[in-house]
Amino acid sequence: MLVGMGAYRTIVVGTDGSDTSFLAVDRAAAVAADSGALLVIVTAYEPEPVDQRAADALGNEAYQIVGTAPAESVVRRARERASGAGARQVDTVAVQGKPVDVLRQVATDRDADLLVVGSVGLNTLVGRILGSVPAGVARRAGIDVLIVHTT
Repeated sequence: MLVGMGAYRTIVVGTDGSDTSFLAVDRAAAVAADSGALLVIVTAYEPEPVDQRAADALGNEAYQIVGTAPAESVVRRARERASGAGARQVDTVAVQGKPVDVLRQVATDRDADLLVVGSVGLNTLVGRILGSVPAGVARRAGIDVLIVHTT
């Protein structure tokens, strides 16, 4: 904990089920364990299939979850990881929408004071052109943001 600052009370972390996003979950869980905070694990999902040609063109940047069943599976696996990393209070949320919007909304709804995301997409061509989730969150969160180096 930083001198002069109170411990975090509510931490929101985003995951898309990828190995790199689970590294962000691990780090957020460790911070939550250290501060006794509630950890809220969030995944955003899309209701309809993506255009496979567009996904192929974007490569890893197109990694997204389609449908509620896969989203629930992702947050369930993330909860297990977080508990294993020492987080004592863990909630999970799967919300339809774009990741940056969903993370901001859940952080607001839960009155979070820390938002944690992985660094994937931050330094890629697609991320620079279209904007990455970490960059979008960092610009618009309005609370502390921890970008976990995951690559």
